[in-house]
Amino acid sequence: MGRKDVNVYLRLFFVFLFLYLFLVSIGLMSDAFKGFGKEFAENLIATTSNPFIGLFIGILATSLVQSSSTTTSVVVGIVSSGVLSIGNAIPIIMGANIGTTVTNTLVSLGHITRKEEFKRAFAGATVHDFFNLICVSIMFPLEIATGFLQKSATFLSGKFVDVGGIKLISPVKIVTKPVISAITKFFTSTLPLPSKTGYILVFIVSVILLFVSLYFIVRLMKSLVVRKTDTIINTVLEKKDVIAIFAGFIFTTIVQSSSITTSLLIPLIGAGIITIEVAFPVTMGANIGTTTTAILASFAAGNVSAITIAIVHFLFNTIGVFVIYPIKIFRKIPIKLAKSLGNLAVEKRRYAVFYVLSIFFFIPTILIVISKLL
Repeated sequence: MGRKDVNVYLRLFFVFLFLYLFLVSIGLMSDAFKGFGKEFAENLIATTSNPFIGLFIGILATSLVQSSSTTTSVVVGIVSSGVLSIGNAIPIIMGANIGTTVTNTLVSLGHITRKEEFKRAFAGATVHDFFNLICVSIMFPLEIATGFLQKSATFLSGKFVDVGGIKLISPVKIVTKPVISAITKFFTSTLPLPSKTGYILVFIVSVILLFVSLYFIVRLMKSLVVRKTDTIINTVLEKKDVIAIFAGFIFTTIVQSSSITTSLLIPLIGAGIITIEVAFPVTMGANIGTTTTAILASFAAGNVSAITIAIVHFLFNTIGVFVIYPIKIFRKIPIKLAKSLGNLAVEKRRYAVFYVLSIFFFIPTILIVISKLL
C-alpha cells in the first residue's frame, strides 16, 4: 500500500469521524431546544408564525453562514425537538435555498477587474439566484394557500414509517445516543449550573460541532474528489441535460455542498470554457444534491417530524428542477435575467456589489425588522 493510498484511507476515516460528530450535533441541538422550556418555544413559534418572516430568516441566516446545509440541519434539529412546527419551518427552508446562492455570486466578484470575464462569471452565478427566486415565487404562495409540500411530505414520511423506516435508521440513534446523553448530562446535571444555563451550553456545543463537522466533511470530500472535477465536467457537460443534472446531484451529494459545485463552475464560465446554458443543468442537480444533508440530519433525529421536513426540502428542490426547468419559457427566464444583470454590472460594477448586499442581507434584515415592529 503506497503513501497515496494511506492518505486516501486516512481522509475517509476522518470523513466518517466528522459525519458521526455531525449526527451527534443534531441530537444535541434537539436536546437543547427541548430543554429551553415552554416560553422559548412559544416565542420561537410566534416569530416564525408569519411565513414571510420565516422566509427572510432563511435567506439571511444562510447568507451569513454561506451554507444551506447548516441552516437546514439546524431547522431539522429544532423541528425534531417539537419546538418548531413543520408548517413554520417550510418558509425557512425555502429562504435557505435563496441564501445558499450567495457563495457562488461572491466568487464571481473575484473576476470584477476583468470586464468580459466578469460579465460572464456574474451572469453564470446569478442564474442560480434567479432560478431559486422563481421557484420560491411560485411555490411559496402555493404552499401558503394549499400546504401541498407539507401534505406530500407528511404522506411520504408516513409511508416511510409504515415500511419500518424509523427502525431502519435507528442504528444511527443507537451509535450516537450514548455520546449525546453523556454530553447533555454533563452540562445539565454534573456541572453545578442552573438547568437553562446547562442547556444553553449544550446548544453552543452542538452549533460548534455542526459547523466544524460540516466544514471538515466538505473540505475532506473536496480534497478527495475535486482533482477529478475537470474530467467529470468535460465528460458530462456537453451531454444531455439529464446527465448533467445527475452529475451535479452526485457531485454535490459527495461533497455535501452545492456551493462547491456551483462555485467550481464560475471560473469556467468566466473564462468562456463553458456557457451558462451548459452549466445550468449541473446547477439544477446541485440543488437536489444539497438536500441530502438535511436527510442525514433527520436520520440522527430519528423522528417523523424531522424526516418530514427533510422530505419537504427534497420535494421543494426536486419539483423546482423537474417541473419548472423542463418548461422552456421558465428555463429561459433566469438565463435572460442573469445575462441582463451581467451586462448592467459590467458597465457599473457597484451595481453588482449593491445587488449582493441588498438581495442577501439588507432587504431580508429590513423586512424582518419591519415585520417585528408591526
